[in-house]
Order: sequence, then structure tokens, then C-alpha cells
Amino acid sequence: MASSCVASTASAAAAAPRVRARPPRARVVASSAGGARGNGSGGGGGGGSGLFAAGPKSVGGFACGVLAAWAVASASSPVIAASQRLPPLSTEPNRCERAFVGNTIGQANGVYDKPIDLRFCDYTNEKTNLKGKSLAAALMSDAKFDGADMSEVVMSKAYAVGASFKGTDFTNAVIDRVNFEKADLQGAIFKNTVLSGSTFNEAKMQDVVFEDTIIGYIDLQKLCTNTTINADSRLELGCR
Repeated sequence: MASSCVASTASAAAAAPRVRARPPRARVVASSAGGARGNGSGGGGGGGSGLFAAGPKSVGGFACGVLAAWAVASASSPVIAASQRLPPLSTEPNRCERAFVGNTIGQANGVYDKPIDLRFCDYTNEKTNLKGKSLAAALMSDAKFDGADMSEVVMSKAYAVGASFKGTDFTNAVIDRVNFEKADLQGAIFKNTVLSGSTFNEAKMQDVVFEDTIIGYIDLQKLCTNTTINADSRLELGCR
């Protein structure tokens, strides 16, 4: 049985409702930001998204420790809007290879030592160099990550509008306040992945795997409005 961590003991009892004969595979807990800060464990996600229950025991400690910091920052740092003006495309030589290094001080609030501009880069079937990297505030629009291994990646406040993640493996990753508007996520794997305050407006999400996904209740409600999510994935999430 999966262990769970909750930002506020007062809200721990407000676990996501089980209304289906087949229980959802995602882990969902509603939690108030105020109560969380009161016990020093972290608050709700961006836009009052709430906090989470941990997935399998193997990563439960990681989820509990990391989610608190992410949630506190999320309350005051919303996702980067698609309409926001972006900086000019970087002219740095080999800028696409910056993804293989990541941000050395990437944090939940998008702090970074060097900007990462990955726009229009192609990482199709990259199986080694992206795994476990920190990509804080990375600009990823129109890039291709199809079939890439991005397990254990930490993406905080990344801008991935129009990017392609077909079949991308996000197992054990932390996806925090990422803008996936109009992105292609068909067949992506969010197994035991933290999904916090991210947006999926008009994203293609057919055949996405949400096994043991860790997600706030409000974030879940927003995600379930995406009509491209197929029936099996909706059952995994617990969409009504």
C-alpha cells in the first residue's frame, strides 16, 4: 500500500473521493495553503491547487520533502502565460546542449544560474543525457522530446507551449508550474510524477499514462477538462 504525506493534518481527511468500482491510480489530497504554512510543511499549489499524497514507498520520502517547498512557492508564482513576451532566441553556440547540464541551482521558484533556451531543439529518443536534470524556467516551446527519457527531471516554471513530448518518460519527475499549452503529450508517461500547478490547455493527451501520479485536487479538476484524455487515463486519474 502506498504511503502518504499531507501538508496539513486538518486537511488530511479530505482525500480525493473514491467513486468508481476501479480505484484511481493517481494519488490526490486536498490541502489548504494556510493550514500547511501553519505547521511549517508547505502550502497549496498555484491558484490554490492543494497538496498531495505520496506514491509508492520507494519515492515517498522524496515526494514529501520536495512538495512542501514547491507548494509554498507556487502560491505566489503562477505558470508562465502563453501570451507573455519571451526573450529573443539565444545565440549561444550549442545552446541545445545546455539541457544536458541543466541548472545547477534550479529551485521551485524558477531561480537559475544560467538561462536555458531549448526552443526548437530536437531531443528525439534521447535516452541518457536528460535524465535527472534540473530545468528551472527553461524555454522549451516548439522543441521535440519525443521518446526521450526525462525520468527524475525537475521542471519548474518551464515554458513548453507547442513542444512535442510524444512517448516521453517523466517517471519520478517533478513537473511544477509548466505551461504545456498546445503541446503534444500523446503516450507520455507520468508514472509516480508530481504534477503541480501545470497547465495543459489544448494539449494532445491521448494514451497518457498517469499511474501513481501525484497531483493536487484542483489541478486534477483542471486536467480532467482536457477532452483528449482517453477513458483508461481518466480512470487512472479519477476524473468524474
